[in-house]
Amino acid sequence: MHALRQTAAVTGTTALPPATLRAALNARLPPEIRVGEVAEAPAGFDARRQARGKRYAYVIDNAPVPSPLLRRVAWHVPAPLDAAAMRAALAPLRGLHDFSAFCAAPGREAGPLCRVRALHVVRRRARLAVLVSADRFLHHMVRNIVGSAVEVGRGARAPAWLAEVLAGGDRRRAGPTAPAHGLLLVRVLY
Repeated sequence: MHALRQTAAVTGTTALPPATLRAALNARLPPEIRVGEVAEAPAGFDARRQARGKRYAYVIDNAPVPSPLLRRVAWHVPAPLDAAAMRAALAPLRGLHDFSAFCAAPGREAGPLCRVRALHVVRRRARLAVLVSADRFLHHMVRNIVGSAVEVGRGARAPAWLAEVLAGGDRRRAGPTAPAHGLLLVRVLY
């Protein structure tokens, strides 16, 4: 998975202004990681526990021939995908639901209720993005939803199938897990 706006909290003392601290951190980090902003947080701030939600994008390269520029950040699905059918299939997943059917085995200890605030399928030429915003996510939830939506997009399943899978709560009835390299954390919401 990749991240655009991950939040990290560091406890320490420094007299450096935020811009200088940012430059110092970026000078020491590998080029794949950049600090975009440094700000003082309230005492006791916990970046993980105080999050109110997250936004993810899953990128699909839907061209007949995969783009070499996207190979590490998008799932190549060469079969034509019906974006309208995928949108129709994903619509019932909005709202507060038990997402057990889209949870990998290692995440089963967490409660299965999640509130999906937004779910969109956006197409730009031969690229699709599935955008998901929720208060919380189960283990592999986005990747399992996308894998199931692609089954609908390929025409292997009817759009109504996804609502049945959600209601059934059985991971074995859902589609395959989409590869990790197409998943992008867009933002953590506080």
